[in-house]
Formats: sequence, structure tokens, C-alpha cells
Amino acid sequence: MIGIKLDNYKKFKESVKQAAERFKKLDKKEKIRIISHLDSDGISACSILINALNLENRKYSVSIVQQLNSKVISEISKENYSCFFFTDIGSGKLNDIKSLLAGKEVFILDHHDPEDADIGNNIVHVNPHLFGIDGTKEVSGAGVVYFFAKYLNRKNEDMAHIAIIGAIGDVQENNGFSRLNNEILETAKTKGKIKVIRGLKVFGAQTKPLYRLLQYSTDVYIPGVTGSESNAIQFLQQLDINPKQGNEWKKLVNLTGDEIKKLSAGIIMKRLDEEKPEDIFGQVYILRDEEKESPLRDAKEFSTLLNACGRLNKASLGIGACLNDEKIKKKAITNLSKYKREIVKTMKWYEENEDSEDIIKKKGMLIINAKDNVMATMIGTLASIISSSNGFDKITLVMSMARLLNGKTKVSLRISDRKADADLFKIISNIAEKVDGEAGGHLSAAGAVIPTEREQEFIKEAENSFAKFQQEIVNITP
Repeated sequence: MIGIKLDNYKKFKESVKQAAERFKKLDKKEKIRIISHLDSDGISACSILINALNLENRKYSVSIVQQLNSKVISEISKENYSCFFFTDIGSGKLNDIKSLLAGKEVFILDHHDPEDADIGNNIVHVNPHLFGIDGTKEVSGAGVVYFFAKYLNRKNEDMAHIAIIGAIGDVQENNGFSRLNNEILETAKTKGKIKVIRGLKVFGAQTKPLYRLLQYSTDVYIPGVTGSESNAIQFLQQLDINPKQGNEWKKLVNLTGDEIKKLSAGIIMKRLDEEKPEDIFGQVYILRDEEKESPLRDAKEFSTLLNACGRLNKASLGIGACLNDEKIKKKAITNLSKYKREIVKTMKWYEENEDSEDIIKKKGMLIINAKDNVMATMIGTLASIISSSNGFDKITLVMSMARLLNGKTKVSLRISDRKADADLFKIISNIAEKVDGEAGGHLSAAGAVIPTEREQEFIKEAENSFAKFQQEIVNITP
């Protein structure tokens, strides 16, 4: 069995190598059309490909899209290009790509579950799923593009750290990485781009005031501290850690070794009633070339910055940051501040409307229809924040919705316990199909686009589906 698995990795890499060889044969005067996804992984993937094309002196044009559908493919098919690249996107739309881009040279570098299709000779489809490798855990879209770029030119190994940022953005890190991602990580370490340290599993070590980091800590839930600003400050004072350094609030990276020990011990003591109170440490991925206390220093924060660029329609800033353009990096950091303000605005709307008819709360489910009140690009963030808030007494499906400008509604689905045995993509696909919608995503984070006029029908279908899911959970729980 192990032999078969190892052989599959070899076959996957051989498919990537063959794709690179085929691309090398194309006329260098050919202008390339790139289409990628707007999340952290998609922007990372696109950036790695751009870097590779720059090294090849190739010309290209880029589009970052929220959802790939037949309309988008139809529109780009009318453009004057004969070579198309889909990165971190495309595998779920093989039939549309086949029919609408017939006669074009197409490269799909993706890691999502592929649509069942008999593609033509004009399409090069690189995807780990084709070889029995789990693309939700083993390698991200950026990772697939990285391997392609590496086979084009070994100089592209300098972008290994960007592939790791993409994998982190796709939640593929779990106290380390699986085989393919780990291989990329080792290259990033060898190139001096990343160092890995053991640290607290908290977000914002480089940038957030320490008390705020504790207040909003959800990966490491701290009873009596998480969720309260005053309790977080009091907690630090009780540990004899001054929350301030002069007139500035201290950050986690400003603490001494002794203070880190005090803080860690204090958090564990607060968590004694938790199942694993000592489970507060994890791998921290530091980008060596970035300045201390910069949001680009920690790979998880860098990933959030890329998400911010995509969600606020500033993907070009994220690409520039990945390509190490110092001026664009500063603009991307400014954009991150706008993104944080948008999150606050989104959460404020939710908190003020929790009792409205647009928010349905039932056992095991939370359905939020923000309509036109929240940016459609922010509802995935809203669902993610709420689902990881530790405020649920049982496994809960969290679905959020907001309207686009084209008569469609964007839907995001998350679950309160990522370890639960749930295929969110399958769940949302089955519901969306009933209202002529289109779905996409992964096992633990999925979404859809549906006709706005069928929102209520969709919500009813979702309630039935979620209730059925809860019944299945009850039946399999010992």
C-alpha cells in the first residue's frame, strides 16, 4: 500500500514535469492569459506563476476572480489569447473550459476536487487528486504552481515560501505539513526564506497588542480571558507582565523569555478544565527577509494580508507583496488596515442584527442572510470568525450570505469543529444544485453562488439539509 502511495507521488510530479515541458515548447512571443482565485492561496499561486513567466521573458495578462463560472470563461474566450492558465481554480469547471476554450492551449494548475470530464488534448490538467493525493491537505494551489515553476526553472525555488503562505491560507498546516507541502517548506528553509520556531498558537504575535491578542484568541481558547479586553489586561497584570512598554502596548514578540514562560504557564492554568490544557504550542513560520513587527513577518499574518487584498478587490497589491516590491508592500499593509475595519463593520452588523429575521439560529445551525448590508467578499470571513468563536455547545454549521451586484448571492459555509466528519463542499453543492446555483471549495470551507430571487428557497433547503446532517452526527456519535 505504501509503495502504491509513493508511486502516486512520482506520477503526480511526472505530470507536472510534462506540463512544464509542454509549456516550454510554446512560442515565446505568445501572450499568456492567467486566471486565478482571489483568496490567499490563489494570489500566492498567481504570484509564483508570474515570477516564473518573468524569468522566461513571457508576456501575460492577469485576472483574479471570486468564482469561476461559464460566464467568466465565455468572456475570456472572446479575448485575443491562444494560451490560458488557471491557477488554484479550474478543476471544477473542466466541461465548460473544454467547450468554451476549444482550440486554445489551456493549463490548469489546481488542487480542488476535479469535475468528471473527458478533456481534450488541448487541456493540460495538473491536480494531485488525479493520483489519489488529497489536495485539501497535501498541497495547495500555490504548491501545485510552485512544482510547475520549479520544473520550468530551478530559480523558482526562491518562491517556495510563497507556496507555504498559500498552504497556510488554505488551512493545510496542522502543527506541521504533509508530504508535498513539507518538501516545499524544506526548500524554503534551505533558501533562507523561512525559519520555523515553536511558539504559542495565537494569531498576531508580530502586530497585535498582547492584551488584544489574548482577547481575540480562539485557536487557543482561554476561559475567562478570551472575549474580554479588561480580563485580558488583568490576566497579564496578575502574571506580573506589564502590558505596556513605555507608552506603547506590548506585543508578544516584545516579551522576554521569562515573560513567555509566565504567560504560557498562566494560559495552561486557565485551561485546566479543557480536554488538552497544554495544547497551546505550535509551529510558527517566520519569514526571515521581513522586518520584526511587520504583518509580513509571520507567514499566517502574510496570508491574512493576501486575503485582505483579494477581499477588497486589491489583488494586485497582494501579488506585488509576494514579488517583494517594497512600495507595493507598504500599500498592501495599508489595505490590511482597511480590511480590519471592514471586519469590525461586518461583525458590528451581525451583533446588532442577531435577533432579526435574517438570522436563523437553531440547534446545530446558524444561517445569516446579510443581503446588501455586508460586502459579498466578506461573508466568508464572517462565517469563519463566528464558527471559530467557541460559542457553540455542539457541532454547528454556519452559513452566511450576501448579495453581489449581478443578481446573484454569494454563500459561504463553515463548521464549528473542523475535525468533524463533514464534507462541506458536498453539503453546499447538493443545496445549490436545487436552486440552479454553483458551488466550490473544500471539505472544511465551501461556498456557492445562487440566484438572488431564490434565496428563500435556498435557505429552506439548507435548513432541511443541516437538520439531516445533525441527525447523521447524532447517529454516528457513540
